[in-house]
Amino acid sequence: MLITRSTHPKTLLPGVKDFFGTKYKEHPALWSKMFDTTTSDRAYEEIVEETGFGLAGIKAEGQSIAYDATSEGPTSRFTHVNYALGFIVTEEEVDDNLYGDKAFSRAGALARSMRITKEIVHANILNRSQNASYVGGDGKELVATDHPTTAGVQSNELTAADLTEATLEDAMIRIMNMKDNRGLNIMAKPMKLIVSPSEAFNAYRILNAVGRSGTPNTNDPNAIRDMGWAPEVIVNPYLDDTDQWFLTTDLANGLLHFKRKALRFAEDGDFDTGNLKHKAQDRYAAGWADWRGIVGSAGS
Repeated sequence: MLITRSTHPKTLLPGVKDFFGTKYKEHPALWSKMFDTTTSDRAYEEIVEETGFGLAGIKAEGQSIAYDATSEGPTSRFTHVNYALGFIVTEEEVDDNLYGDKAFSRAGALARSMRITKEIVHANILNRSQNASYVGGDGKELVATDHPTTAGVQSNELTAADLTEATLEDAMIRIMNMKDNRGLNIMAKPMKLIVSPSEAFNAYRILNAVGRSGTPNTNDPNAIRDMGWAPEVIVNPYLDDTDQWFLTTDLANGLLHFKRKALRFAEDGDFDTGNLKHKAQDRYAAGWADWRGIVGSAGS
């Protein structure tokens, strides 16, 4: 696909005050607030879960102690994907364009496309978090009621319910009661509340009200706020379901981003045609290893 003079005929004529549509104010990346980032120097990375030991028993006098063993659990593989996009401009289009950079900041527009692509790739980990077609190392989707462990199935999925003070408290309780593969308590903590723009104001009221929000018991204190447990709120417009919401934990190896190669740009000219080629590439992997890094609800 070529960008030619016929593609943008207005750039060949005087009298155009301005052009718009490719330049918008850039905002801080959202994906990097949700995913822990590390670098990679190979085609893929793997993270393996290990089971710890169970509880200690009582040793009777003169009797041998009981011995336990660790074992290898599920393996999560992160395979890097090379995301790329480019454009080709004819020599004549460049020569005859009366407005130059004022008409188009094509390099800036290309960078914007790459940034939004990265946001969508990472948001899709959450969008597909309850889709059985997208599973992790344990064979289950990210948010599920039946993650298999040696101590039985465990859940990081709330009953489908909208974000309220009560359901947020339920999510926090679920996090604080999380157990490891052997069934021992982890003492995880809630960290970040991820919502769509439709729930942004609701989240603010829940977390910042002096009294309880959305209940007749307004004289009761806002326990989440007063106990200092109010999570950071991330408003993500790339979530597909407007009432879906998530609460991340402080556990390592939850939502992960591996950077294989940083975003890079290149340009070159074609000798025969005089066309100018521009491209951008970004190679990375996104996913999760430990499902305990998040609790989620599909909303009602």
